[in-house]
Parts: sequence; structure tokens; C-alpha cells
Amino acid sequence: MLPAVVAVAVAVAVAVAVPALRHRLVRSALRRAGGRYRRRLEALGSDVRLSQERRLRRLLGTGTGTAGGGRGAAARVAGRGRSHGCPSQLVPLPAVSEEFQERHPLGQPCRDEAPGNAVLPLRLWALLPGCWDTDPRLQGALLYLDALGATFPRALARRGTALLHWTPGCPRAPAGWPLPTLYCTPAAAGTLPSRAAALRVQLLFALRQRALHVLEAGLAAELHDALVALHTEWPQLAQELALGRLSPQPGLPEGVRDQLQALLTPDAARAAELRAECARGFEGILLRLWPQLEVVVVRTAHGAERLYCDSLRHADCQGLPFYCPFYQAAGALLGVNLWPAEPAPRFLLCPDWAFCEFLPCLASKEPHTVLLDELWEGREYGLVVTAQPGEYRCRTGEVLKVTGFHKQCPMVEPVRRESQTLSVRGENIPEEQFCQSLCRTLRTWPGARLIDYVCVESSLLGDSSGPCAPHYEVFMELQGLRDLSEGQRYKLDQCLQEDFPIYKSFRFKGSIGPLCLHLVRPATFTQLREALGSPRPMPRVLREGHLLQLIQGSVIS
Repeated sequence: MLPAVVAVAVAVAVAVAVPALRHRLVRSALRRAGGRYRRRLEALGSDVRLSQERRLRRLLGTGTGTAGGGRGAAARVAGRGRSHGCPSQLVPLPAVSEEFQERHPLGQPCRDEAPGNAVLPLRLWALLPGCWDTDPRLQGALLYLDALGATFPRALARRGTALLHWTPGCPRAPAGWPLPTLYCTPAAAGTLPSRAAALRVQLLFALRQRALHVLEAGLAAELHDALVALHTEWPQLAQELALGRLSPQPGLPEGVRDQLQALLTPDAARAAELRAECARGFEGILLRLWPQLEVVVVRTAHGAERLYCDSLRHADCQGLPFYCPFYQAAGALLGVNLWPAEPAPRFLLCPDWAFCEFLPCLASKEPHTVLLDELWEGREYGLVVTAQPGEYRCRTGEVLKVTGFHKQCPMVEPVRRESQTLSVRGENIPEEQFCQSLCRTLRTWPGARLIDYVCVESSLLGDSSGPCAPHYEVFMELQGLRDLSEGQRYKLDQCLQEDFPIYKSFRFKGSIGPLCLHLVRPATFTQLREALGSPRPMPRVLREGHLLQLIQGSVIS
């Protein structure tokens, strides 16, 4: 009998240990590959001009169906270098880029979503030391795993990461997708048709895992809305944990609910802990619910999403660092943040991931682009990207500020989106500067805290705007105030006039009317993000009529 008991015990131990051992082995291999890619990035950064030349040649050599594209164009460009008596010598980058720019004018449309962003199986050949020409998504993920593991040693523990990201239609790759055993969140939870239901189910599975080290969200707004659900629904969430049973809810199909239900088991102790901590309030709630939590990873936390990060840092996420690992634009991965512990993200533009050009923001009416090695620290540039064969010189609409250099590679900070500029008479108020004026206004309203806001140009209102001059309408969700006096409402218009002399001039002439300010009921912006239909950063200037109707129906003052 004893040998049989020992055999069973050994078998159970092996069954338990094998997944953990497999995780450690794969993690070690990926960390090594990440270190190798980081060393390669350091080498590429020593000569970004040559690296960009190679990237452009590969794009031209594989493109089809466009004038000047294809292998013929690349060969013609390369042939110009042979007149110097060096058949193998590459043409200097200006020669390549000049012909490229002549054949492909600026202004090609950009895609907002990267193709093939779904979770892909990791192929072992991609990690072989000699296989350098790999997908930037793989290189970015490996660099992320290496940087995260080096800064937070326990962050790569098996099932130690929870994911909060709505991906309707199909699963999308999380930041650490080459190591799926990192995640304790079932993939099916993120693909639900309802954003609210998806985030709530993912939150429930995160709450089951007390030994959590990393909380990852696709957008800062997704983390914000998941924690709002925790604030309002923690008694029901605790009951579901205690019973090990998912409650029926809108947006959760019965078949998917049964599939997720099979992964739950009753946990009365964890439910009791959730009740006790939430009853104490929500300041610093993340570290109280997950004492081993080391970092919050948010894949998009700049621009319009910064408002949510700032709010979370001062409340639910007190004491936790935020790490934004990637910079992506026009559907392409362009940069990586290799410094997880630093409070302000610095995105290193990788010269081998896309061919990048830059439009100086203070240029003339017919600006010429500059290249990656021609940037100046402290200046702002519009971003132009060639990342896919056949899709050349896409104007992304993003403005970047160069904050420094790592070797020759620029480090950038996204500043604003050109599509989110307010302008009814050509006054052009950028989104980040409008937000600064708004926050300055709020400091004059005692007790008020900004939850969210959105702007509308009166042209979108149509006949409902009345006979008044073109103007802005601002919809805000506030905490601490339920109504505003006329003086308080006028204060925002006054701050805009002080901050923007052109706006003040138009207001004085009467060609721009006074700003209209509205307060909306709680959870309005959560509904607005659901209505967007896809996970994308919050628009600060609404351009779509159905979104305007939604928010107009929520006005309380």
C-alpha cells in the first residue's frame, strides 16, 4: 500500500510541477531572447541612418501594386550606387529617401488598427539567434518581458498577471503574449460583445488571484471603468466569489457564461477579504486587495488617457508605479519604453520597426520632412510613417516631442492628436492645452474634481445650435458639485481667453460665441466608451452625431 501511495503522491507532484517548470523554462528562454534583441537595438542605435536605410529598402523590396514600389524600384535605387565603383555599396539614405518621397507624396490615409493584432502562436524559429528580421510585435513583446522582469523580478510569475482589456470579435495580443502562462484571465472574457460585461468578468477573475503581481490594461480608461465597477458592485462580486458562480447579466451570452463558469470554484475566504477591504473605502484599494502587486501596466496611457492615469494614481492605485511599454500609431508598433520604474514614459523609436519621417511643427506652409537622425531635442514634430509595403508615408495625425536621445535613437513623448483640435474660426486650440485651461478653471471651484469631459463644435449641433455664433459646448462629469453658477460657467470661457489670444480676439469681435458648459450624470462617459464600439483612446472632440445624442441625453445641469 505504501509504494502505491508514494507513486500517487509523486504523480500528483509531477502533474502540479510540470506546468510551473514549463513556465520557468519558457520564461528563461524568452528573457534571453529579449536580452539579445535589446543588445541588437543598442547596436542599431549607433547608426540610425543605416538602420532606417535598411528598413526602407526592405519595405520597397516587398511592396507590390504601387508606382515606384516593388523590387524593381528598390533595384533602380540601389543601382545608382554602382557608379562609384562599389557594386555592393548601399546608396546613402538621402538618395533613397529623396526618390521615395518624389514617388510617394504625403497624405496617404492611415489605418487606426493594426492588421493581424490577434494572439498568434509563438514559433520557435523566431527566437533563433540568426533570425533577425522578425515581426516588430515579437521584438516589442520580448523587450517588454526583459525590461519588466529586470525591474520587477516577481512580475513574470506564472498566473501572476491579470488582464483588463475589451477585444470584441477576437482575442487580441496582451503585452506579454509570447508567455501566455503569465495570465490568470481567460481569453474568452475579453471577447464578449459588451464592454461593461467583459471588464466586469475580467475583474472577477483578477479578484480570485490574491497573489497578483501585475495588473495590465489595454487602455487607462479600461482600468478606470473596471474599478468603477468594483466601487459600485463589490457586494455582488463578493457573492459570486463566495459561491463560485457567475450571475446572469446583460452582454454575457449563456454559452460563454457556462464556459467561464467551469473555471470558477467557491472561495469564501477571498470573498470575505473583498467585503472587508471595500467596506473601508477605496483609497489605495489595489494594494489592499493584492498585497503582492508590483506594477500597473497600461498599453495606452498618454494623451487623452493621461486624465484617467492621474485620477487612479491619487486614489485606487496609490503607491503603485504605472508602466506604459509601447508607442503605437497608424496601426504599427513604433517605439518601446525600456525604463518601467520611471514615472514619465520615454518611448525609444526603434529604427528597424518602421521608416519614420517628421514634419517640424513650426515649418512653412509647404514643409519638408526630416529623418530620424535629424531631430532636435525639445522640438515638436508631426509623425509620418511607412510601416507596411504598399502603404507609404502615412500622416498619423500625432504630434511628438523629442525629450532626449539614447545613443542616436530619439526618445519621444506623444503630445497631441491633430484631429482633436478645437476650431470653429481657425483659432486651433489643441486638446492638451484646452485640458490645461479646463484644469486651471476647476481649481477655482472648491470641492470639484474632474471625472471626464468632452467637447463639441457647434457645427455638429445643426439646427439645435440656434442662431448664435459658432461656439464650443463642453460636457463634463464632476465629483463634488451637482450644479454650477453662471459665474462658474463663464470662468472656463474666461480662462480660454486668457490662454489663447486668438480665441479672445474672436470673442471680442463676436465671431465666436460664448462657450456653453453642461454637467452630465455619473457613468455617462462609461456608456460613451461602450458606444465607441472598439477599444480606442477617448476622443476629446466629438465628431459623430450619435455620440453627441447620447451625451446630450445625460445632461443634468
